[in-house]
Amino acid sequence: MHKKYRAALFDLDGVLVDTAKYHFLAWHQIAESLGIVFTEKDNEALKGVSRMESLDILLSIGGLNLNDEHKKELADRKNQIYVEYISKLTQKDILPGVLGLLENLKTKEIKTAIGSASKNTPMIIEKLEIKKYFQAISDGNNVSKAKPDPEVFIKAANMLGVETEECVVFEDAKAGIQAAKSAGMYAVGVGMEEDLPGANRWVTSLSELDHEILF
Repeated sequence: MHKKYRAALFDLDGVLVDTAKYHFLAWHQIAESLGIVFTEKDNEALKGVSRMESLDILLSIGGLNLNDEHKKELADRKNQIYVEYISKLTQKDILPGVLGLLENLKTKEIKTAIGSASKNTPMIIEKLEIKKYFQAISDGNNVSKAKPDPEVFIKAANMLGVETEECVVFEDAKAGIQAAKSAGMYAVGVGMEEDLPGANRWVTSLSELDHEILF
């Protein structure tokens, strides 16, 4: 029997909403402009990683070295493309099982927070109309270290007023699982086990989750 946890921390992209495809399309446009071949498999390495670190990975694929000013221009352009995509998000884009889980957690008075590298988190949850479910948002706007550093999840726990070992993290990225485990949290990998080593358990969708075990 698992212990019962007091808080649920959610990554955003790929866990609550499928925005990974929009990140890929935006980075693909940047790659094309630089003459770099960038595939969906390459995009896996960018999941859960900050924008500038993602750009560095992209540039390393193409064997390019650019100055900081040029890199900032490219990162800003990528974000502009991405924001154009996500500005059209609606509640229909929420992934299966998410709303049911959030409603259940709310009924049980389990504390909830978002822990995401994305600086676009406030805009996305507004578009999805799910802001009411979260008591805290720890994201790229108020943390300085990207996953796999555990800062984003530790800050979320602090904002909720709970201990790190009292938290369950829902993540779809390897770096996110590493961050959750480094913070001493229980990690649920949303995806395939081979892609998310180190998680405590795995589900392909939150609709599969037996949350009664955890909360």
